[in-house]
Amino acid sequence: MWVLSASGCRRLGTGGSLAVAVGGYAAGTLPVLGGGPLWQPRGSALTVAGAVLAYLGLTLLVAAWWRYGVLLARGLRDGVLTTLACWTAPLLLAPPLHSADVYSYIAQGGMVLSGHDVYGAGPSVLGPGDPGADAAASVGGNWTHTPAPYGPAFLLLAAAVVKATGGAIVPSVLGLRLVALAALALIAWAVRGLGGGEGGLWLAALNPLLLVHVVGGMHNDGLMIGLVLGGVLLATRGRWVLGSVLVGLAMMVKSPAAVALLFIGVMIARGGGARGLLKGLVLPGAVAGAVAAGASVLAGTGFGWLRTQGVAGAIHTPLSLTSDLGLGLGVLLTGDPDPVRGVFQKLGLAVSLAVIAGLAWRAYRGRIDPVLGLGLSLVALVVLSPMVQPWYLLWGTVVVAAVAWRSRAGQVLAVLSAALVYETQPSGHTPWYGFVLAGLVLVLGLLWVRREPWVGGTAEGAALVGAGR
Repeated sequence: MWVLSASGCRRLGTGGSLAVAVGGYAAGTLPVLGGGPLWQPRGSALTVAGAVLAYLGLTLLVAAWWRYGVLLARGLRDGVLTTLACWTAPLLLAPPLHSADVYSYIAQGGMVLSGHDVYGAGPSVLGPGDPGADAAASVGGNWTHTPAPYGPAFLLLAAAVVKATGGAIVPSVLGLRLVALAALALIAWAVRGLGGGEGGLWLAALNPLLLVHVVGGMHNDGLMIGLVLGGVLLATRGRWVLGSVLVGLAMMVKSPAAVALLFIGVMIARGGGARGLLKGLVLPGAVAGAVAAGASVLAGTGFGWLRTQGVAGAIHTPLSLTSDLGLGLGVLLTGDPDPVRGVFQKLGLAVSLAVIAGLAWRAYRGRIDPVLGLGLSLVALVVLSPMVQPWYLLWGTVVVAAVAWRSRAGQVLAVLSAALVYETQPSGHTPWYGFVLAGLVLVLGLLWVRREPWVGGTAEGAALVGAGR
C-alpha cells in the first residue's frame, strides 16, 4: 500500500500537519487582542470542529512519523530533509498552537524596551501604550504576574522582534516563528554533524512533539537545544572554547543548558590525567560564565535571572512526578501540602544531580559516550524536575537522537514523544482526555517496543523495507 511507503508517509504527514494548522485557526491559542480577522476566537461549534480537525491531523502526523521511523530503522535511505520541509511548511503561518508562552515572550520583549524590570515583575505591568501590551492580555494564568525565568540573551532577541514589529501580535508571532525555524535548522545541522544521519533527524527534527511545540508553539526550548547541540558538536571537533560559548548563550536562553558544560569538560579531561581533569572541570564553566556575565551587562537587564530560576517550581504541572508525590502525601499527612511538596521537589533535584554526576563519571571512564551521557542526563533532569511540560522531553531526546536514535532508549523516547503530543489541546489547555489519549498511546507504544525492537540497517532490514517502498 502507498501509505506504507516513504513517499506515502511524507504525504500523510503533510496532510496531518496541514490539518493541525487549519484546525488551529479555530481552536489554536488565539490572542485576546490584535489577532486581526484570521486570528480571533470563533463560535463554540467552529472551535470544537477545529479542535477535532487538529487532533485528527495530529494523529495522522504521529502515524506517518512512526511508520517513517520504522522504515529508516530497517535500512531505508530517504530524503528526510525534504520530508521535514513538507511537514513544517503548513505550520509557518498558523496561529500559536498548544501554548500561550509566545505571548509571554512578546510581552517580556516589550518590557525590556519600556525599561521595566523583567526579573521583578510580570507582563501585567505593561500599560495600554507600551509595546507588547496586546500580547500581555493573552498571557495565561499565573504567568501574567510571574517574572521572566529566561536569560537576557533570549530577552534581547524577543525585544528585537518587538521593536521590529512594533509589538503587533501577528507580525511578532511570525517573527518569533522565524527564530524557531532557525533553531530547527541548527538542530538539524548539529544532529547530522554528530553522525545521527537520517534516523537521528527523524527522532530529533521530524519529531511531532518538536514540530508542534517548537515550530507551532515557538517555545524557546528549541533555541536552547540547538545552541547546546551546536556547542557539543564543536567540542567533539576539538573546538571546545567556541562550543562553551554556544552553551553559555544557551544558558542565557534557559538555564538547564548548563548541564552540557559538564560533558564538554569530560571530553576535555579524558586522557589528560590530573591536569586534563582540572582543565575540564574549570575552563568550560569559566568561558560560559564570561558569556553569561557579558550578556547580562549588555542586555541591561542585570543579573536578576539568577533569582528567578525557581519561579516555575511554584506552578504545579501534572507531569511533575516529584510535585505530584509531594502534594499527594501532603494531603494525606498534613493539612498544608505545600511544605511536603517542597521537600519532594528538592529531593528530586538532588537525585537528578546524583544521576548526572554518575553519568558524567561513566563518560569520563569511557563506559558511555559523553554525548549520550548528556542526553540521558537531561532526560533525568526533566523526569525529576519540580515543573515538567511535555516539550521538556525534547531537551534530552534531541541529544540522544544525535548518537543513539536506534537504541532502546531512543525507541522509548520516541514512544514518549508520540504520547505527549496529546497532553495539551491546540488551545494550550490540558483536558482530562488529553491524559487519557497520551496514556493509551504510551501503553500501546511500549507494548510494541517490547514486541518488535527496531532492526539494524542489515540486508534483512533492507529486504523488509523493500515491500514498503
